[in-house]
Amino acid sequence: MAPMHFEQLPCGEMANFVYVIGDESSRQCVLVDPAWDVRGLYDHVTSAGYQPIGALVTHYHQDHVGGSIFGLEIEGLAKLLEVAPMKIYVNKHEADGLRKVTGVSESDLVRVEGGAKLNVGAIEITFLHTPGHTPGSQCFLVGNRLVSGDTLFIGGCGRVDLPGADPDQMYESLTQRLAKLPDDTILYPGHDYADRPTSTLGDEKRENLYLRVPSLEAWRRLMGGGPRDLR
Repeated sequence: MAPMHFEQLPCGEMANFVYVIGDESSRQCVLVDPAWDVRGLYDHVTSAGYQPIGALVTHYHQDHVGGSIFGLEIEGLAKLLEVAPMKIYVNKHEADGLRKVTGVSESDLVRVEGGAKLNVGAIEITFLHTPGHTPGSQCFLVGNRLVSGDTLFIGGCGRVDLPGADPDQMYESLTQRLAKLPDDTILYPGHDYADRPTSTLGDEKRENLYLRVPSLEAWRRLMGGGPRDLR
């Protein structure tokens, strides 16, 4: 793989992570879930000599894309487009919800499907459709790095009791997509909820309860068995 610039940046009042993925040669980059201090994020990457050419959206919840939630007004994609026009890459099942939450225009969006690829300079990013937390949740695979949004956390997984969530789809996404990735894949979640900022898929397969449920029937029993640490 070409030399890559990759940053995990903590931000905001809900323990979010924002990511910067760039090509060291072309100095192009994309921003994953740019929210909270959008101007500061843009200044951070441009001061390092990188030019953002797009924003990648894991899902449309306001703490990841901007909007009003829990009495907070969060900067996000609308502010980013004021600072620097660029395309927003969102799963096709999430696009209408994203427009409703953020107010961005259809012309700002690139609707993508699972399996699509995006080249940032010589860096290739693969989009993985992982519904469950929301209908269009997606993860981004860059070499052996997985940016997982709110689908998979270190020791947990995203909530499946919110509007648009689907427990059965989450089981499929976790066990049939993410758990099939190589053990040395490095996990970069959407929130800083654990005692460390990253993990590996191998460790999660051994230690994360939600990747070890043996059947859909057992998963349904787990999801219906009382409160769980589903954030």
